[in-house]
Amino acid sequence: MTERLFLDQSDLASATATVLAAGPDGVVLDRTVFYARGGGQPGDTGVLRWDGQSMTVADTIKGEGEAILHLPAPDAPLPPVGAVVEAAIDWDRRHRLMRMHTAMHLLCSLIKGAAVTGGSVGADRSRLDFDLPNPPPKEEIEAGLNALIAADHPVRIEWVEESVLDTDPGLVRTMSVKPPRGTGRLRLMRIGDGADAVVDLQPCGGTHVARTGEIGRMQVVKIENKGKQNRRIIIAPAG
Repeated sequence: MTERLFLDQSDLASATATVLAAGPDGVVLDRTVFYARGGGQPGDTGVLRWDGQSMTVADTIKGEGEAILHLPAPDAPLPPVGAVVEAAIDWDRRHRLMRMHTAMHLLCSLIKGAAVTGGSVGADRSRLDFDLPNPPPKEEIEAGLNALIAADHPVRIEWVEESVLDTDPGLVRTMSVKPPRGTGRLRLMRIGDGADAVVDLQPCGGTHVARTGEIGRMQVVKIENKGKQNRRIIIAPAG
């Protein structure tokens, strides 16, 4: 099992860890700051350092059970099992992904009542697909998105019992992907403070910034028709 430090500390750029397994298919650590690809968010890249050596991490994916695999770049040396390594992510790339992922939650909050049919987080451009009969006004969505960013709402993680999904199934906005169950706990991402000021509240396993003001201005690049009942909204940093 790999302890997922990023679940509670998205702003943690590095940490020490012990190597549990190492091979060409990936390195498993007892704990990591590297986010494993999933939920539309790419896996982290970065480096593992030990005893004057280093391994470039080309990608991070989920392994068997609760393991996380740090995939080595071609011809990169592998740390020995039992070694203590410094695991450091490419922070600039991660921070761009955090900003974009949080902006996607804000976008989701603007399209009220429509289920999310798909999405992809990118460092430079992201998209969300909605179950909508007609495309929303592009200028209105962009203005609303930047107003929520400028309001500098707090963003925080909450852990609740997973049974909350039985009493409040509306927390889940995605049509095809459902939060994993079986652990007894559910990770919620909340934007806004206080019951009357909640901008967005839904299950999410990704990484996010601490406040919406950290995102910076965004633009709606375009809105596409991807089917009779599917509208794709693409966003990117402005300027």
